[in-house]
Amino acid sequence: MTPTTVKTAPIPGQKPGTSGLRKKTRVFMEPHYLENFIQSIWNAIGGLSGKTLVLGGDGRYFNDRAAQVILRMAAASGAAKVIVGQGALLSTPAASNLIRQRKTDGGIIMSASHNPGGPDEDFGVKFNMPNGGPAPEDATDRMVKATQEITEYHILEAQDVDLSTLGVSTLGEMQVEVVDPVADYAALMEKLFDFNAIRAMFKAGFTVRFDAMHAITGPYATAILEETLGAAKGSVVNGVPSPDFGGGHPDPNPIWAKDLMDVMMAGSAPDLGAASDGDGDRNMIVGRGCYVGPSDSLAVLAANAHLTPAFSGGLKGVARSMPTSRALDRVAEKRGLDCYETPTGWKFFGNLLDDGRISLCGEESAGTGSDHVREKDGLWAVLLWLNILAVTGKSVQQTMTDHWAEFGRNFYSRHDYEAVDTDRANAMIEALRAKLPKLPGTEILGRTVESADEFAYDDPVDGSRSEGQGLRVSFNGGGRIVYRLSGTGTVGATLRVYIEDASDDPSTFLSETQHALSEMISIADHLAGIAENTGRTAPDVRT
Repeated sequence: MTPTTVKTAPIPGQKPGTSGLRKKTRVFMEPHYLENFIQSIWNAIGGLSGKTLVLGGDGRYFNDRAAQVILRMAAASGAAKVIVGQGALLSTPAASNLIRQRKTDGGIIMSASHNPGGPDEDFGVKFNMPNGGPAPEDATDRMVKATQEITEYHILEAQDVDLSTLGVSTLGEMQVEVVDPVADYAALMEKLFDFNAIRAMFKAGFTVRFDAMHAITGPYATAILEETLGAAKGSVVNGVPSPDFGGGHPDPNPIWAKDLMDVMMAGSAPDLGAASDGDGDRNMIVGRGCYVGPSDSLAVLAANAHLTPAFSGGLKGVARSMPTSRALDRVAEKRGLDCYETPTGWKFFGNLLDDGRISLCGEESAGTGSDHVREKDGLWAVLLWLNILAVTGKSVQQTMTDHWAEFGRNFYSRHDYEAVDTDRANAMIEALRAKLPKLPGTEILGRTVESADEFAYDDPVDGSRSEGQGLRVSFNGGGRIVYRLSGTGTVGATLRVYIEDASDDPSTFLSETQHALSEMISIADHLAGIAENTGRTAPDVRT
């Protein structure tokens, strides 16, 4: 086995977003593309000599081949050890946990999260820091600089490593330890939650349907829900990871998880429905006849977390991403908790978690998490819901009804306009940005603008500042509209419009969300000229 130095040149566009570098799979398969980016990560973190990493992915197409390349490059660069999930599989929260438990120097996660997989779909690579969280902006900036300066990469000429068998082997002088991807994560969940209470609830007849969407969470959910907690066999559906996610879109929302929604809206629905995404860090919660939006779910979990062993001493504080509804703020105010508003991207929660300022956090894009790892965690959120229901004995619908009665309701929806022409999308945002200073005090379709700005975040821990994080327009009565261009797609631009309105009137609490938001939806289109600028009369996805 011989280390080889390969001459190369910078490849344009290798700029990680909030969750690593995501491109079409065939782009990653082009000569030098993956190798350039991996070498740039090594260069950006000061090399690999003597370091230990975690490696795993969500099993999407090219996951297995990319893992072998990354292992050979790590060996050629002097890594001491790489800990790999069996079959090169690890959910994102499980990888974060493994990094933290083993006190490694970080890890590589191969995933494009909720994006589709396959040879003509998406692939991604991201680096997680020694705290288990995504690389912060200063680290990704160094990676980008490295991609622009790269002249060579190093790789070991060797046969593939057997990743199907648990145990330790060597690749050159580097150790490769293949571990059960589920075991450490499952052990952590048993420490956090009252498994006996959940077992008793299942034994009493409580039913659940967990749709793993042919993605990585299937083995985790099967092991924990069915084998450990005693949920009925078959409670986990679509539980075998597939390279193309069964031809589906592994994004847990009512559009892409329609089969689950249909089951949960039927008369014979299970007590709880749930889904997770491609890499296991997102979640969707549905009760019998009751969809729970991610922002509402976060607020309910914050209000009831103290009922579980993990948070029996109460919460240190909470945080939400800026576009997430302000339902969490209502809970924090009543419970006397600090509530932080951060930019989109889980890495921004990391400093708050590490500094002990918060213990629960989440974002509107179906991500919820706590200080147990440094990633959002889909199955953890489902278990937290189960634990709360086991303690209270309430249904999901009753839980929501009681929550709104205590805190009021924030109606909320995200409208996604996907694959919009990038130039037109940027022009629309730029025009709206120019309007912001003049908007406060004006009336738009009957609602008065109270404030309008572009969100910037000053990190209270390290003092760093992040600008250009989204355009916000707030109205009297609790209405709010946020406009952002997302960095998680791979084609064109995705315009995300976050629409919110608030009510303290119990007679409105059961209103259909889009109907309750109809006034704010009209204002959102009118204010930005969405139809005119995108050519769309309706969003591609509403969540």
